[in-house]
Amino acid sequence: MSYFHIDGRPIGPGQPTFVIAELGVNHDGSANKAIELVKIAANCGASAVKLQIFRAAALLHASAPLAEYQKSQVAGDSATDMLRKYELSTDDLRRIVKTIRDLKMVPLATPFSPQDVETCEMLRLPAIKIASPDVVNYLLLQRAAQTGKPLLLSTGAADLDEVDATVRWMEEWNTSFALLHCISSYPTPAAQANLCWISELAQRYRAPIGFSDHTTETFAGAMAACAGADIIERHLTYDRSARGPDHAASSDPTQFERYVKMIRDADNLRGSPGKRVLEIEEDVRNLSRQSLVVRRTIKRGQTIAANDLTTQRPGSGIPPARLQEVVGRPAIQLIPAGAMLDWNMIDQAGGRLSEVA
Repeated sequence: MSYFHIDGRPIGPGQPTFVIAELGVNHDGSANKAIELVKIAANCGASAVKLQIFRAAALLHASAPLAEYQKSQVAGDSATDMLRKYELSTDDLRRIVKTIRDLKMVPLATPFSPQDVETCEMLRLPAIKIASPDVVNYLLLQRAAQTGKPLLLSTGAADLDEVDATVRWMEEWNTSFALLHCISSYPTPAAQANLCWISELAQRYRAPIGFSDHTTETFAGAMAACAGADIIERHLTYDRSARGPDHAASSDPTQFERYVKMIRDADNLRGSPGKRVLEIEEDVRNLSRQSLVVRRTIKRGQTIAANDLTTQRPGSGIPPARLQEVVGRPAIQLIPAGAMLDWNMIDQAGGRLSEVA
């Protein structure tokens, strides 16, 4: 498993889940609205806030249609007209990023063209998010990798052969990266969320794994965290009924606060990797485990057989798991019936005289 840091924050198993508030275009093209959403994200406990950086004319060909989920929200607009309303100027982006940093969160952005990556560099963003459609966009990925920053790659609507190819590029370019499980449907029905794919990605790739959540389920983030997601992204809006392409598939402030709280609870429940005996278990372990006890008196020099022994609590004597190390060895003293067996009672140096009966 590969780990990396974003702005000094460790990303990987055993670390607090990195929760990204995705503003998308829910600012409606207003820097002031975006800043209000940033403040909401901070109050909700988000780790980071993510913007989208694009120029509609550069991103979309004149023939580009609206997605089905967008049509009911932006009736009458072409795809280019719709996106143009949501463009933020460079000065707007600077103001928003400064607010994110002032509120002790991490600023991130999704660029949609190599030129947009230059804006990410100008803003000195510590990591770059790549949207699902661009997980196969060699030109954009190569330019983003050249920044030397970690890339967070959404994998929605991509098959494993495509993800394999992208991972090979990341490795060739020596680029730190994370893969985010994602379903490219807005909103995603709960029955199609496939959170089990998080563990599949973790088993297949040596990278932190996350979840870009397009469901409307408040508990989806917590379940993703328990499934192993190191990074979770969720759209944040001021009003889910507002007109625009992403509001309906987003969380409002109350929902987002609850969403983050449930992820933090899941972090506590998930714990850290490495099965081990915890300090809080020691008392019960010592009291409730059992020890080898002799059932009848064993004379000095007599070989101990399996049917001479039973087990009883507590676990302060020889554990039953070591029965085969005891059977066949002679007693070096009289051991009365009912005595808890101790290593000092048997000849450990001599050869074993019999096997387990």
